[in-house]
Amino acid sequence: MTLAACALVLIGGFFGGISRFFLSGVVGRSIGETFPWGTLLVNVSGALAIGAFAGAARSVGGVFASDLVRDLIVVGLFGGYTTVSSFCLQTVNLAVDGEGRLAAFNVVASSVLCVLFVALGFWAVVWVAESTTGVVGSTTWVVGSTTAAMG
Repeated sequence: MTLAACALVLIGGFFGGISRFFLSGVVGRSIGETFPWGTLLVNVSGALAIGAFAGAARSVGGVFASDLVRDLIVVGLFGGYTTVSSFCLQTVNLAVDGEGRLAAFNVVASSVLCVLFVALGFWAVVWVAESTTGVVGSTTWVVGSTTAAMG
């Protein structure tokens, strides 16, 4: 990992994160936040973009196959935009490499474990906070266009 690679990831991540924040927010405000449409759009568009980039790197090569361009675009931009795109690309790579069972396992394990661990982290902090302060939370907060309620 070079300083140039770190700088490219930082720059790409900045623009990816800002893009996710903007797009998800615009969609959430336009359509409403009863379902996380903005997050879904970000995840699907990020998956399409990383797939197209990986396809170009494989079939066209050249600048698309450059490590520094990969650091800027795949790790930085797409990673900042949505990590689900990396997960999807890794799953497709497993399938393309003939590892269909591992690809399926990756989908199921990631989906189930990630939801469980978000819930575990959420409720562990709520439990600690409420047991130490005696205050029951009722704050609603928004991540992109996904609304979560505590309490």
